[in-house]
Amino acid sequence: MPVTFKLNGKTTTVDVAADTPLLWVLRDTLDYKGTKFGCGVGQCGACTVQRAGVAVRSCQLKISTLEGADIKTIEGLSADGSHAVQKAWEELDVPQCGYCQAGQIMSAASLIEKNPNPTDADIDAAMNGNICRCATYLRIKAAIHRAAEIKRGGGSVPANGAKPDGKPGDDAATGRPRSLFETAR
Repeated sequence: MPVTFKLNGKTTTVDVAADTPLLWVLRDTLDYKGTKFGCGVGQCGACTVQRAGVAVRSCQLKISTLEGADIKTIEGLSADGSHAVQKAWEELDVPQCGYCQAGQIMSAASLIEKNPNPTDADIDAAMNGNICRCATYLRIKAAIHRAAEIKRGGGSVPANGAKPDGKPGDDAATGRPRSLFETAR
């Protein structure tokens, strides 16, 4: 079944089975390897792309539903890594293994596009379902705050990666990194 859609700003036509998930069209048919397979059931976020600016799980989107859609992958976020989220990710050294990062970045980019000054609660809600097996959640949250700051026009962040509110990144009692979903007070 031929389907034509915009991929990273370019009109693209593929001819695959109608029930093929976008994830596999991207990876196997179009050779876009930045979007990762994680769980295949839309629960981990590794396959996140943007559809008309909204973060969506590509493993759950059948290609037949995407005629005329506007899809952006990690490869299309910025060719030179100059997007605010990519800059913040690098500045704060967010990735550990890196497997989930494309999905994390695409979700974060969608968030700051809609909300240029997200709170911790906004970030928790937007990033819920993006799983990081290395538990870099605190750095992810700090980087989203930093990306929003960059997008708004600059500012600085402590070199030690502390949250923009100055709170430490680890739980003082246990020494372990806090989860993205634990709102630090």
